[in-house]
Amino acid sequence: MDVVLHQFLSGVPLATAIWSLLLVVALTVLTVLAARPTRELPAEEAAAPAPGGAAEEVADQRRYAEEAADLRRYAEEVAVAAAGAAQNAHRRRAAWIAAQDAVERAWRAYDEADAVARRFRDAGALPTPQTPRTPAEYAARERWLHHAATAAHLRGELSIRQLCDVLAHRGGWNPRLHPVEQEVVLARVARDGRLARYRVAAERERAAWRDAESAAGAARALAAEAYAAAERARPARVPAARPATAADRPVSAARWRPARIG
Repeated sequence: MDVVLHQFLSGVPLATAIWSLLLVVALTVLTVLAARPTRELPAEEAAAPAPGGAAEEVADQRRYAEEAADLRRYAEEVAVAAAGAAQNAHRRRAAWIAAQDAVERAWRAYDEADAVARRFRDAGALPTPQTPRTPAEYAARERWLHHAATAAHLRGELSIRQLCDVLAHRGGWNPRLHPVEQEVVLARVARDGRLARYRVAAERERAAWRDAESAAGAARALAAEAYAAAERARPARVPAARPATAADRPVSAARWRPARIG
């Protein structure tokens, strides 16, 4: 009995130490379990599946790409139209400059013809030379008129129709007049013809100027539209679409709360 009691008393401290160690370990495990964080997701995040948001993002990116393609295509079309309008404006301006040169030449020709007509008009105040009116004289006057009219046509003073009228003795042309009188008539007809050609050239120059101004205005408008379209078609600096992952989802703040045991 004493031996058993002695063994019991000597084993109590060892058992107490073992149970104390086990108790410390158990308390440590319970503390760690109670203190571990648990993350709670918002109700709307837990309810909405991730693939739906990714599909909407892909649809938005596709729509953006289509709109960007339409803007680029429109910008290219307007750029081509602006280039064509600029070439047309250049051609119209060149035509206007050529019309200006034609007006200046027509005016110089008219001025020269008018000076000749005035000189012959002043000479008309003198009496007409008297010559014998014989068939040979009339034949000589007719030959002179035909020769003078042909030379005037070659110089551009008479049109082919006027030359035909002279040769056919119609339209007021009288081959029986004295060469001095015929020369006055030829000078007057040449002056009137060059005046008519000057007026036609001036009207063409005004029309060419209006066409050049209209073409230049159209070219400026298309150039401005082409620049604006190019600015709109310039790609926006947005990140490219990528598949949604768990890391892309908003992470709610972790809250510490005691874990349920059992």
